[in-house]
Amino acid sequence: MANADSLAGGAGQSLPASAYLLILGAGVMGLWAAVKADRLGLRTLLLDAGRTGGGASGGLLGALMPHTPDRWNDKKQFQLEALVSLEEEVARLESETGLSTGYRRCGRLIPLPKPHLRDIAVRNAEEARENWATAGRSFSWQVLDNAPDAGWPDAAACEAGLVHETLSGRISPRLLTRALRARLELSDHVQVAENAAAARIDPKARLVHLSGGASIAFGHCIVAAGRQSFPLLQAIEPAPNRPLGRPVKGQAALLQADIDPTRPVIFLNGLYVVPHDDGTVAIGSTSEEEFADAVTTDGRLDDLLERARQLVPDLQQATVIERWAGLRPKAIGREPMVGPHPDHPSLVALTGGFKVSFGLAHRLADAALAGVAGNPMSLPPPFVFADHLRLARDPS
Repeated sequence: MANADSLAGGAGQSLPASAYLLILGAGVMGLWAAVKADRLGLRTLLLDAGRTGGGASGGLLGALMPHTPDRWNDKKQFQLEALVSLEEEVARLESETGLSTGYRRCGRLIPLPKPHLRDIAVRNAEEARENWATAGRSFSWQVLDNAPDAGWPDAAACEAGLVHETLSGRISPRLLTRALRARLELSDHVQVAENAAAARIDPKARLVHLSGGASIAFGHCIVAAGRQSFPLLQAIEPAPNRPLGRPVKGQAALLQADIDPTRPVIFLNGLYVVPHDDGTVAIGSTSEEEFADAVTTDGRLDDLLERARQLVPDLQQATVIERWAGLRPKAIGREPMVGPHPDHPSLVALTGGFKVSFGLAHRLADAALAGVAGNPMSLPPPFVFADHLRLARDPS
């Protein structure tokens, strides 16, 4: 550990030699954790290997979609409550910073191209009436014959009608992370440092060794570094049988389409069409477990764009103004990975959200900070870090 009061960080930043709470990763997970830590009055150092809100959190989509309402379980209940509570969280953040996050509870349309899918959707409508109610709020799942707005989506994709549900929403990933960073600039408790990569964590000594050679001592460390969390946490395990997680490549595009931003998100077979407040429409996303280049778009995105133009005729002449590719963290159990390491309680995971991070991060941050305090975490069992470790250690 350094003897000086401060250390040299990236780009000449002065970093403290120690922190009560050290958060690794300033994506949406780490940013929410830092904001929540500030509200608790915790002295916090937030480090990112690159820039704040970069990586997977710097994407384009921002779709906030629930699980289907059938076969209800605690995981679906957690997501429901998170999607509902996000509305209040965002309102508070926007009030504190004066910045928009691009949030809107716009609902979602799901085309039903085959008759058997309509039968399933009708059954799900009854499940939604029973399960999609929380904190005095209820949300509908209606099966319609035709789209509320002609061409959104095209009738050819809706041979058996479509679902219109009112729980889904959307947010701008970049506007949200900008607002979270702006909120931290108002903080007296949180220091943020970019280009400060963690190379190794020593949980016994409570040290994080940086790639530049310096070390920072911590009282508690939250690992929220997205896909980079997995090798950092993996190195602590003596001999895991399987990786704790892996990166999954996603590709997306942004179109200038001048679409009414109040229109619902469209979702069909992995394709998302998300209208945003500035008239743009985000299209995504691929899920590629095998890839040669993490940040280059290719023919898979071209195929996705072609599907989107067929699904929504208004997009056929829309100009592509950005193509994006990045790596999302997919934990071994597919679910978010949150909570203290069972053998090293000062080390807390907050990662692995895959495609649902933006809808859950605020609630997962609460759980991670409960773990820091040694308090019970309100999490579904499959989300708990110890459960992921069990899977990694399982010889079968």
